[in-house]
Amino acid sequence: MGKKDQRSTPFSLEGRFLGFLVEDGYKLKRLRLMTAVGEREIKLSKDARASVRGVLTPGDWIRVWGEQTINSKTDAVKLKAEKISRIAPRQTEPALTAAKSQQLPGVSKAAATVLVCQKSDCMKRGGKAVCQALQNGLRDRDLADMVRIQGTGCMKHCKAGPNIVVMPDKTRYSRVSAADIPALLDEHFPCESGQ
Repeated sequence: MGKKDQRSTPFSLEGRFLGFLVEDGYKLKRLRLMTAVGEREIKLSKDARASVRGVLTPGDWIRVWGEQTINSKTDAVKLKAEKISRIAPRQTEPALTAAKSQQLPGVSKAAATVLVCQKSDCMKRGGKAVCQALQNGLRDRDLADMVRIQGTGCMKHCKAGPNIVVMPDKTRYSRVSAADIPALLDEHFPCESGQ
C-alpha cells in the first residue's frame, strides 16, 4: 500500500481488555479489545508496550488512544496504540453483545477466520473431515456469517497435519481431528448466554 493510498487520523476507543498477542514467545505486539461494536486488534507502539507490560489483566476496562491508518482503495483500517490507560467500568457492558450488528469502518463481519491447510499431507491426514466439522460446528452455533473458513497453502508442519490457525489471535493447532473441533470452537467462540 503506497503512502498516497493512506490517510491517518487519531482514534480513541474504550472497552474490555481481552489479552495480548505475543510474538516470539515474549514480544507484546498487539492487544485485543472488546468494544461496543465488536472485537478489535490494535498494534502497540514501543511506548505503549512499555507502559502496559505487567499492568493490564484480562477483563480490565481501558481506553486506547492512537492513530488509525485507512487504505482509501480497500477501506482497510489499521490501528496503532500510542497511549493506554485503565478506566472505571462503564454502564455500557450489555451493549458489548447487543451492538454486534454495528460495524466500524474497515471491519468485516467475518473478522474471525479459521485457516485450514489444504495441501495433500494435511488432507490425507483428515483435513477434509476437519473442514466439514468446522462448517457444521459454525452453522450449529449460528456463527457461519461471523467466522470464515479459509483454505491455505502449506503451513510447514506437514507431518503434524492436519494444521489449522485461528485468527485473529493466531493460535495454531496441529494433529487436529474432526472430533477436536467442537472443543476448539467452544474455546475460541464461546456461546453467549441468552442466545
